[in-house]
Amino acid sequence: MSQQEDVADATNTDASSLWNNWDFLQLLFGRFVTNAGDSLYTIAGTWLVYDLTGSSFYTGLASALLLLPPALQFVSGPLVDRWPLIRTLVWTQLIQAVLILSIPVAAYFDRLSVGLVLVTIPLLSFLNQFVYPAQNAALPRIVAKSQLTRANSAFSFANQGTNMVFDALGGVLIAVVGAVSLFVLDSITFVVAVLSFVGVRVPRPPDTTDEAAEIDVSGYLSDLRDGVQWLRGTVFTEMMLTTAVTNFGTGVMLAVLPGFAAARGGSILYGALLGAIGAGGLTGALVASRLTHIRYGSVRIVGLGIGFVMWVVAVYSPWPALTVVLFALTGVPMGVTNVMGQTLIQTVTPKDLLGRVTSVDASIATLTVPFGSLLGGIAGSTFGVVPTMAVAAFSFAFVSLFFTLRPHLRRLPAVDNIDRMEFVRSETSSSQVRSSE
Repeated sequence: MSQQEDVADATNTDASSLWNNWDFLQLLFGRFVTNAGDSLYTIAGTWLVYDLTGSSFYTGLASALLLLPPALQFVSGPLVDRWPLIRTLVWTQLIQAVLILSIPVAAYFDRLSVGLVLVTIPLLSFLNQFVYPAQNAALPRIVAKSQLTRANSAFSFANQGTNMVFDALGGVLIAVVGAVSLFVLDSITFVVAVLSFVGVRVPRPPDTTDEAAEIDVSGYLSDLRDGVQWLRGTVFTEMMLTTAVTNFGTGVMLAVLPGFAAARGGSILYGALLGAIGAGGLTGALVASRLTHIRYGSVRIVGLGIGFVMWVVAVYSPWPALTVVLFALTGVPMGVTNVMGQTLIQTVTPKDLLGRVTSVDASIATLTVPFGSLLGGIAGSTFGVVPTMAVAAFSFAFVSLFFTLRPHLRRLPAVDNIDRMEFVRSETSSSQVRSSE
């Protein structure tokens, strides 16, 4: 069967056959496993830094370094659009499997230092900035357009589900066997991910050639500029900026969360809180496919408004169990809007720009996370972790109010009723959208 026929088959596949699509299932399982690895090294690395230093400043610095690579994801976009997607996934997982072993090896030889952790963690995170754009670019090629929301919900389920399970499990394992031991287990997850990605077939668009898929960095800056130029003429620019605000608040929260948990219950509570956020996001991802008939603007306004209230109450709750539950509720609207936003951008963006656009979108939206973590660590050390956590909640309130006051954002359509021209305003982007239809 030709590559063109493969693409046509993916387009015409009935929605009910999504779970019979073996390539999709392999990609989904790989997403699950690699996210599990990410969760383990995130919680183990951040807690290990706190354990070595006892300082919110250093945990803020660790979170900032961990979260800085996603802000550089635009670097990977043009390369993802040119490199073979599966080869990219396989090699990034293999390198991470080897790199992550440096921490337990250093501990074995009594050479472990906070400096080594602060170097290793961001390198692991940087490698992942090739993984997620590659998966996002592959998804529309292996599933039908009518399946895309459900497929994105499944991917978000894998993401949030592993965050929920492995963040909580990581907290327990830290208490039982120590943070260093988690890095050994983590290396195994990346090897399993490699085995899952091998053999996935990703059809090329019918207007590309074999040569276009070979590794080629020529024209890199031009490719990157195309993705930025397309986004500049769309409503996604404002959507990215509002997401950047909520991510800033998230960065502040992540910086002080180890200290907040240590004061109220230790590593088990830390894992429980991270797991609760993942559980909320997981619930939101599952609910998202049932809310595709509601205006996206309304979802952002109401969801983040409720999330703000839940966040503040969670911070000042005197009962740790209630704090965990309320943090879970805070994650629900984020899970819903993440799935819907990803579906919107995949639907509207021309397919040949998808890797560049999604990576630039992710970079801009997450650029504020490391800055939030760095400032959150400083604020937590200066003013205390509880007031710092409460102030971070106002990022949700800001976005809810911003969408309310901007008519074109407030009226953004439902995912089931997308009018591409409502998202595209400039002449250049409009012509690109029309040519992609």
